[in-house]
Amino acid sequence: MKGFRAGIILLLIALAYAEEYTTFPYTIEAEDCEGVDKAWTSVYENVIKGEFSGKVKEDGMYQFNARVAQILNKEGRLQTISINGIDFQYTVPYYDTWIDFDFGMHRLNKGTNKITFKGIYGYAEYDTITITDATFPDFSKVPTTLSDPKATKEAQKLQEYLASVYGKKIISGQQEIYGSGNNGNYELEFDFIHDLTGKYPAIRGFDFMNYNPLYGWNDESTERCIDWVNKRGGIATASWHINVPKDFENYKVGDKVDWQQCTYATSSTFKTENAIVEGTKENEYWNLAIKMLAEQLKRLQDANVPLIFRPLHEAEGNANTDGSGAWFWWGKAGAKTYVKIWKYLYEKLTKEYDLHNLIWEQNLYAWSPDSIQWYAGDDYVDMVGYDKYNTVYNRHDGKTSGPNLDAETPIFYTLLKFVDNKKMIALAENDSIPGVNNLIVEHAAWLYFCPWYGEFILEERNNAKSDLKEIYNNEYCITLEDLPFLKEK
Repeated sequence: MKGFRAGIILLLIALAYAEEYTTFPYTIEAEDCEGVDKAWTSVYENVIKGEFSGKVKEDGMYQFNARVAQILNKEGRLQTISINGIDFQYTVPYYDTWIDFDFGMHRLNKGTNKITFKGIYGYAEYDTITITDATFPDFSKVPTTLSDPKATKEAQKLQEYLASVYGKKIISGQQEIYGSGNNGNYELEFDFIHDLTGKYPAIRGFDFMNYNPLYGWNDESTERCIDWVNKRGGIATASWHINVPKDFENYKVGDKVDWQQCTYATSSTFKTENAIVEGTKENEYWNLAIKMLAEQLKRLQDANVPLIFRPLHEAEGNANTDGSGAWFWWGKAGAKTYVKIWKYLYEKLTKEYDLHNLIWEQNLYAWSPDSIQWYAGDDYVDMVGYDKYNTVYNRHDGKTSGPNLDAETPIFYTLLKFVDNKKMIALAENDSIPGVNNLIVEHAAWLYFCPWYGEFILEERNNAKSDLKEIYNNEYCITLEDLPFLKEK
């Protein structure tokens, strides 16, 4: 038996309404696939060791695994699996023995399905390809105890509610604009949704960026957060686009700086690695920023308001570990420093400032195999998030424009394996809301969705009005009107 390089390997899978049905698990030898271009027993005189066979465990709707080897690039080699003409890419690490590689879970349609393995970015070696039936994890096994042992009863009760609906329904959300956008109309997106669908989102996204040591001002985010939870009965989440001066070298801690001379991008001279080094100016600034944040979070805690807190988000940016792909300052020093900064913030808020009303959501971005190096760890994280922006890039729906209703199911299950089903997984930000039928059929059990403000929810190119009506009025979607009274009296 020989292995085969993936030039093009083609499978036709007949699932239904055909004369013959494919039974699963289904395994095919690579040499039996159509379009195989070259057999081999060695590459660069390095013989692949082991048997050219093996079995894999099933996982997902239709789980794809291949027995592969890859000895051409020690940094990994991109391989592409195409499902009915839609490409999905996976990085195959360096392996000098045959291993079973996970090509993810993918939806197959009734009828004939074309599955192609394409070596677009270089070769890997294939022995067998196995496809198994769909099975789904038990989402009720996700632990409900928060990482903070002193969590308030409100925070713990919210976490338990979230866990009770996780895997059964999706919670609707919407990010509000921050600063003075929309001419100060913070209800624009929410009124738009209500006028269109008759419903309000259950989760409201806030941002505490304007409470900062530089140009800081009170845009009343805290007041709106308290009002949303205590008066309107909703759930609150918040990010923190904390700014630093662009010219940090010539900045004196405590001085005011015009907002145009501030940034949360990587362009500042602020040395991220010094943020947690006592005695540095960066550490002095970081401590002051945390203190100002803590003042607002304390107001929430005093008002018995729990918060899904999503600080230091999208840290890795594009896949990397050294900070080279980061677009926010908190990620530009790399994974090891970022994890230390996350833990520093966690310890400061929970121990020094005695804040226990937070559900900590870590939201990376690439969720590549290297993302594990950016993960702060189960003891510092309560849920994980993914940001779905795919109306322009990274489409898997075969279209080139307009709303993208893809449920991003392979990514969901990649994250689920990443946290070993120990943390709930949310669409912390998105442009197009996934199609409700795709969510249900594909068992893409995102905890909640939360479109960004402005064009991301208001314009048809991101979210069609008909799609918004459909999901907001489907029983699978939890809206503000559906929420139970979560707060303890």
